Amino acid sequence: MALSIALAQVNPTVGDIAGNAALVRRARDEAARAGADLVVFPELVLSGYPPEDLVLRPAFLDAASRVLDELEAESAGGGPGLAATLPWRQHDRVYNAVAVIADGRTEMRFKRELPNYGVFDEKRVFTPGPMPEPVTFRGTKLGLPICEDVWYPDVPLHLVRAGAEMLLVSNGSPFEADKFDQRFELMRRRFAETERPIVYVNQVGGQDELVFDGGSFVISGDGSLAQLLPFWREAQTLTRWSCRDGVLHCDSRAGWPLEHRLSSIYHAMVLGLRDYVRKNRFPGIVLGLSGGIDSALTAAVAVDAVGPDRVRGVRLPSKYTSQASMDDAEALAAALGTRVETVGIEATVATLQAALEPVFAGAPGDITAQNLQSRARGVVLMALSNQYGELLVTTGNKSEMSVGYATLYGDMCGGYSVLKDIYKGEVYELAGWRNRNLPEGALGPGGRVIPESSITKAPTAELRPNQTDQDSLPPYNVLDAILHGLVEEELSVDKIVSRGFSRDTVAHVQKLLYAAEYKRRQAPPGVKITRRSFGRDRRYPLTNAFRES
Repeated sequence: MALSIALAQVNPTVGDIAGNAALVRRARDEAARAGADLVVFPELVLSGYPPEDLVLRPAFLDAASRVLDELEAESAGGGPGLAATLPWRQHDRVYNAVAVIADGRTEMRFKRELPNYGVFDEKRVFTPGPMPEPVTFRGTKLGLPICEDVWYPDVPLHLVRAGAEMLLVSNGSPFEADKFDQRFELMRRRFAETERPIVYVNQVGGQDELVFDGGSFVISGDGSLAQLLPFWREAQTLTRWSCRDGVLHCDSRAGWPLEHRLSSIYHAMVLGLRDYVRKNRFPGIVLGLSGGIDSALTAAVAVDAVGPDRVRGVRLPSKYTSQASMDDAEALAAALGTRVETVGIEATVATLQAALEPVFAGAPGDITAQNLQSRARGVVLMALSNQYGELLVTTGNKSEMSVGYATLYGDMCGGYSVLKDIYKGEVYELAGWRNRNLPEGALGPGGRVIPESSITKAPTAELRPNQTDQDSLPPYNVLDAILHGLVEEELSVDKIVSRGFSRDTVAHVQKLLYAAEYKRRQAPPGVKITRRSFGRDRRYPLTNAFRES
């Protein structure tokens, strides 16, 4: 018995059922030319993943059903079968389904384990399926668990007991730093339990805050890594299988991936931004260039994502902006090969202060004056976004967003955030990494693109004379460590203090973290990098009186 299976690691768009069907057909035709018997796709390929409440709309489900009917009719003429995935309505219930389409017929199986943690909310829209049975495809019994079904042993073991000779797993597994090792080790565990080969096909591409990194792989019948598809881009490969001593074996071998953590994070930011621009059809990107490290790294990611000709950098000097900051912004734009424009805000701020003076009965307070500057910049950048249709990308990082060191309707204005899930310390690490590396697929130039002075100077918002971030915040190495405990680990104040931090400092950071929830609720979406990103993963009440002393 011999079987050829193609892995189609594709990048669908949520809601674009016609476009996603075209992806499926292109993969099918390529697999046919290579001599494949079957093509396996990622989770919910026809609808895009995650479709969220779209699956509550009957018209959406009808559109997916029509495409399935078309693919079934097309399969009657021969060619490779398809393990295509879609939301499927049956008896007034909606399932996350995989359809094996071949020879004019379709067999359907449903996802049983519906994740409902972190970024996942599948129990809201899907019904869990019954324990799935294998599908006999051209003489081979195939188990077809879907994503979360293989994170626990029950479904795979049931399939093996029912006679499955291999497991074909369709996945929509979002990127998190260091997650691939977890996926692979989990599949090795499932292999040890089932003694069946595993074909793991993951989605690639960006969808709002989520990025899917690809990295589809195959574990052969002897437990070895037989195939590993690329990360961060679409790919398709053909695997050939033969039966030896009653076990299916793949005829290829693959090496273990060695991607640096910073490389994977940078690629995730680029792909997330690129697909947000592409799938929402923005002509380009606009962002403010302050001369600081956050805007410099954001600009580098933007240029790598869409190319220098589609990025507009804007300097927005006030009376407190130093010439060094202006020079750093210009040097950054020159190194990246993108344009830079200058719109001064000093006159605008003066006009606002004069208009408000009668109401304030005198000059505005210090914080109010600082916020006026930030909001004047937001107005200018939004005007440019409106005028040219470009996506305004914000430049704030996770450390700042955690403690509210950002101005609502000011520097928080925008449609997308690249650094939303990146702590300040890692911003510096990523900037250094980008200066030493040109990522694969990047559309920007190589070499040192971020000025050294942007990396080495003290971070400052330049909203008052001689200002630095550390006037208001603990040093970033201290702040990030405390925030990691509070946000990523959900540790108590006592536990964090036991790590050597001042109780007053930890309590103060916790107070700032909770108080800024209303700002984060109004922040733009941004690329998920960590296990506890703001928005999808970490959901705290706006009104929250709980504090630890």
